[in-house]
Amino acid sequence: MNLSKLVTSTALVACLAVPGAVLAADLAVKITPEIASVDVVHNGKKTSIVRNQNENANVNPAFAKTSRKCPPFCIQPAQLAPGVETIGEVEVIHYLKQMSDGDKSILVVDSRTPDWVEKGTIPGAKNLPWNKLNPASGASPFDIADIMEKEFGAKNQEGLWDFSGAKTLVMFCNGMWCGQSPTNIRTLLKFGYPAHKIKWYRGGMQDWENLGLTTVKP
Repeated sequence: MNLSKLVTSTALVACLAVPGAVLAADLAVKITPEIASVDVVHNGKKTSIVRNQNENANVNPAFAKTSRKCPPFCIQPAQLAPGVETIGEVEVIHYLKQMSDGDKSILVVDSRTPDWVEKGTIPGAKNLPWNKLNPASGASPFDIADIMEKEFGAKNQEGLWDFSGAKTLVMFCNGMWCGQSPTNIRTLLKFGYPAHKIKWYRGGMQDWENLGLTTVKP
């Protein structure tokens, strides 16, 4: 079933509205009408994803800038590549919850460089800087293969890739003007990574911050 069809379904609500999460009636600013908070695991510790309850809160200054020089900070298309699904915040939270419940077939990847991650990231995401997967930035095919095997669960069998057990990757960076996760996604596709196993959160940290959702620092 297409995940987008699950967003408003009772199945997704049941998945996210878990014991320990804040009841919807307790918060004025909810994630959805039915979901107030979601508990996920970040670096081995439980973290609750909620929205900022201060209705007078403003955008994080790091993401308040409207214009950046293009290139390299150009607006990304809504569909990055055939078969790669573009998703939003509720879907990202759904995947994070699945991960936190022990589903090892999913990995949410923050593709940004460590200096940006230091300012805050999405709880439950693993930082794999984009340049570690980018040949143009010095990453060798061996470096990329190592990440695909050790982090993504792909198997290299005498030069041929087996992606049958590879993880579903949910990749993001700074937002719709950021090319870091798109660059990584295109690289993975060239290596044969299945498009249906790659999800792209186009809004990235820009939209996550703009919605007042919880961030964590390393």
